[in-house]
Amino acid sequence: MKIAWSRSLGLILALGAASLAPAAEAGAGTGRPNVIVIVSDNQGYRDLGCFGSPDALTPNLDRLAAEGVKATTFYATSPACTPSRGSILTGRYPQRNGLYEMIRNEMVRYGHRYTMEEYAYSPEMTLGLDLREVTLGQLMQSAGYRTGVVGKWDSGRARRYLPLQRGFDFFFGFANTGTDYWTGERYGIPSTFSGNELVKPEGFSEELFTREAVRFLRAHHRVPFFLYLAYHTPAGSANFEKTGINPPKKYLARYPKLDPKSRRAEYLATISCMDDGVGELMAALRELGVDRNTLVMFFPDNGAGAPADPTPFNAGGGQIDRVGEGGIRLSFIARWPAALPAGRTTDEFLSILDVFPTLAAVSGARIPDGLTLDGFNLISVLQGREPSRREAMFWHSRNSKAARVGKFKWLESPTATGLYDLARDPGEKEDLSRQLPALTTDLKARWDEWRREMDAAEPRGPFRNY
Repeated sequence: MKIAWSRSLGLILALGAASLAPAAEAGAGTGRPNVIVIVSDNQGYRDLGCFGSPDALTPNLDRLAAEGVKATTFYATSPACTPSRGSILTGRYPQRNGLYEMIRNEMVRYGHRYTMEEYAYSPEMTLGLDLREVTLGQLMQSAGYRTGVVGKWDSGRARRYLPLQRGFDFFFGFANTGTDYWTGERYGIPSTFSGNELVKPEGFSEELFTREAVRFLRAHHRVPFFLYLAYHTPAGSANFEKTGINPPKKYLARYPKLDPKSRRAEYLATISCMDDGVGELMAALRELGVDRNTLVMFFPDNGAGAPADPTPFNAGGGQIDRVGEGGIRLSFIARWPAALPAGRTTDEFLSILDVFPTLAAVSGARIPDGLTLDGFNLISVLQGREPSRREAMFWHSRNSKAARVGKFKWLESPTATGLYDLARDPGEKEDLSRQLPALTTDLKARWDEWRREMDAAEPRGPFRNY
């Protein structure tokens, strides 16, 4: 059954909650699965072999897809990382959870070097995901899972916002929106944490993240575990020198036809590094005997422009305004041998908003009373037993607005405005707004209704004026 979303966003919560059942219902004979959610950073839709890339070498992620399910119509809630990752952690639109803008010190754009004293009262140190929000860590911890974050947290750097205070038992990574891959610093500021303490890492960050992720699996494989592995790959490096990512040469060597100093070569090399990491994780699961009953999800936080390959979509505009399909449509893979079929592809309408309620369902966790979610349990959709409940989705990112209802998408941004039929025009090249004025008006009205609901929600910081 499709939901008439514009009539009530809350309806999807009610129907989604009805499907929150123990994992045994999703796959006969399964207990509660272990869960690993792997997220990449600013990755183009096609930049995986299994999604059609002509040059990305990703054999381990390709194998993950061959042994699981690919979703080809899977959306971020924002074209920017902080808001999108906040939605992963909460299951709520950025406009509902309050984290709808980037948390970063913009003065570095103009070459300003923060002292530690200045940094102490800067946005990166003082802003974060509202403490009233329920995170995936808190959800899974309440169900008896051991919980860990490795990699990019991006939901607040002050101690009160760090993962150990937000429902996670383990944290190794960085808390802000990006670092230098080798120094672990963000524009000269130490930014890598082990637990609540800053550390000086030694090595390439993505390899360190894989190392810590495997350690977490080995330490906790005898109890249900939840690992949120958030790679920095393949986003750019956050340093003043603008020297690029400088990935280890062994990854660059896999792309001999590309100039090793080019952005595309570095971008693909870091994806290959991540892919090797996924291979190490899967090998560890097999060795530890927990492979069959571990649910693994992979997807980027949002799409990207150059040097990414958004084919066949429109990348369009600066990152925060990139509400064309290239900025918000994501490649998605889920593997769970005990419950999901192998080698299946679905074109059903899905979103990162669906991750939270799905993990609640498979873990048996109880959704807190009064918590409004904007997604639903997607396991039955991945299995092919049911169509998606999602009929519409909405975006608002600075100067850009968009609504997808069924196969049609309306957008209004600095680089493009119009109505598009995504079924036959995924690149959003043919504006149908003059041919279909009534439909255009309807989608705009649906967006307005959604925006009113977001504004009427219980206010959350850090950006909302209340």
